[in-house]
Amino acid sequence: MDSLIVDVAVIGHFARDRIIVRGEERVSSGGSVYYGAIALRRMGLKVAVVTRLRQDDFGLLNELKDEGEGIVVFAQPAEQTSGIENTYFTEDMDRRVCKPLGFAGPFRIEDLPDIQARTFLVGPIMAGEVDIPLIRMLSAKGTVALDAQGFVRVREGAELVFRDWPQKQEGLALVDVLKVDTAEAEVLTGQTDVYQAMSELAAYGPREIVLTRPQGVLVYAGGECYQAPFTPKEVRGRTGRGDTCFAGYLGRRLTADSEEACRFAAAMTSLKLEQPGPFRGTIEDVERAVKREGGSQCLESRLPSVTSLLSRS
Repeated sequence: MDSLIVDVAVIGHFARDRIIVRGEERVSSGGSVYYGAIALRRMGLKVAVVTRLRQDDFGLLNELKDEGEGIVVFAQPAEQTSGIENTYFTEDMDRRVCKPLGFAGPFRIEDLPDIQARTFLVGPIMAGEVDIPLIRMLSAKGTVALDAQGFVRVREGAELVFRDWPQKQEGLALVDVLKVDTAEAEVLTGQTDVYQAMSELAAYGPREIVLTRPQGVLVYAGGECYQAPFTPKEVRGRTGRGDTCFAGYLGRRLTADSEEACRFAAAMTSLKLEQPGPFRGTIEDVERAVKREGGSQCLESRLPSVTSLLSRS
């Protein structure tokens, strides 16, 4: 049987999350394979999803399949479906407490389907889903883009806590594009300054780093830093912000440089933040938003390059 050829393959648990905002609770699908895959498909890309969840919950995957033939889903049955309870405490929905609701178990190399992809987006939601041998295998096949949340977000009893990734030196050496937020960058480096944190992370091997924070996205690539703001009219869909931003960046990066991909990712994420759930717009919606924001917003000449930071670290 011939390999399936796609633009991006997304690997991670499909989540069944519980979202609590100001005491109001709702159940929602989640994970990079949900928010990321739909965003990529809305960009017109061909996407493969490799995931694990309970057989009884396979119906949740219909939302991916409803996006059309552009998303091919490979689902493995597990004893549990992974999930996180996200409780938000602030109006901007940027402060939250996370608790694990389930865990669908690790991916095994032998269980992965035969897929050829331009980019492999490794997007686990908590530690234990993906190991070093799997990342190494993917790195031999193509570009590896990795979300750090699935390595520093650790289950400890009834809590989900941040811990450093013990194998980060070995693991990050296999990564081409790394995604972190400010908290994850600090856990991995001990640095509160995001530029110094990126310089240290780049030293492990990733050639590009995408860092999300409340005000927008910061990208390191080719020794330069670029930034673009999030500009939603209101924030109604905070969950999935990082997944959408990373997917938007990676998808655009297939045909554009890092600066343009940074602007595109910020604009897509801004539109997503205005509504709960995944990005449901079109690539034309995003491009119009980029034009409204202006072409110079991403490059910030006052920022020190990560190359210069590395020379001082």
